Amino acid sequence: MDAEITVTELTADLVPSVVQLCQQALDLPEDAAEAASIVDVLWPRAADRPVVGLGAYRGADLVGALICSMSSAEPGIGHVDLVAVLPDQRRQGVGRALLRRAERVLAERGATEVLLAGNPPYYAWPGIDVRYTPAVCAALAIGYQQDRTAWNMTADLSYDGSPALRSTEAGERRLAGQGVTVRRAEPADLPALTAFARSTFGGTWDGELAGSVGRADAGCHLAERDGEVLGFAAYGSSRPSWFGPMGTAPAAEGSGIGGVLLRRCLRDQRAAGLDRAEIGWVGPVPFYSGSAGARIERVFFLYRRVLPTT
Repeated sequence: MDAEITVTELTADLVPSVVQLCQQALDLPEDAAEAASIVDVLWPRAADRPVVGLGAYRGADLVGALICSMSSAEPGIGHVDLVAVLPDQRRQGVGRALLRRAERVLAERGATEVLLAGNPPYYAWPGIDVRYTPAVCAALAIGYQQDRTAWNMTADLSYDGSPALRSTEAGERRLAGQGVTVRRAEPADLPALTAFARSTFGGTWDGELAGSVGRADAGCHLAERDGEVLGFAAYGSSRPSWFGPMGTAPAAEGSGIGGVLLRRCLRDQRAAGLDRAEIGWVGPVPFYSGSAGARIERVFFLYRRVLPTT
């Protein structure tokens, strides 16, 4: 008879074990390949907010893992950021045990509602990829309700003639004629960039920018005029292969700044050896389709559950 499932809180020294488990448990190749980055962004790099790692064991064997966190923007909201269960352990109560323990852990930290959804600026997915069918089934079985759908788009970087890699030289010359400079962002630009992101768009993009500028596997490009930021585009904050966030000042929309910044970032990602870039949690589908030939490829269900009061 199999040993019972035991769920315990994980310590930081077990991060490598969680990465190894995710490499086996994440069914989609693009997720398994970036397991180390996924665990890093959700756990060690998110240390400025309450984050807890949970492990499910059968005897001495780690068979499942969960990472959860409290929202830094919405009081009373907890997030389940990652659930991974070894393939041969699925449909045996491992995921359920992890989720129930996570709900208790988050409730102890003040959560009244739990979301199975990304918790920006540190997230690896918007929600549950629809192709992770066991995870969808587990969420529904224990009372989570779907309340949103999100999607990612893919830009093809695998060949020289890709629309995603079109030259930006003409666009940059035209912008220069209007007094607009386009360049790579440096760490010294972060205060102006984050202030622009907060005041123009709100949300958590300032945190994602901080995770992109100055890192070896990430980057950011900006447009400015007379020292005033007009737009930015970043990549690699969440995962090396992911693009975003990006934003253009409302007064500069339609100027072509967005397309130039986007393709400069995509060229960087190709130079880093990527043959595709994933544009995460997309809003303006027509813009990315027209500017980079991107297509919708990943669809996510986002779930929530109000926790019992007793």
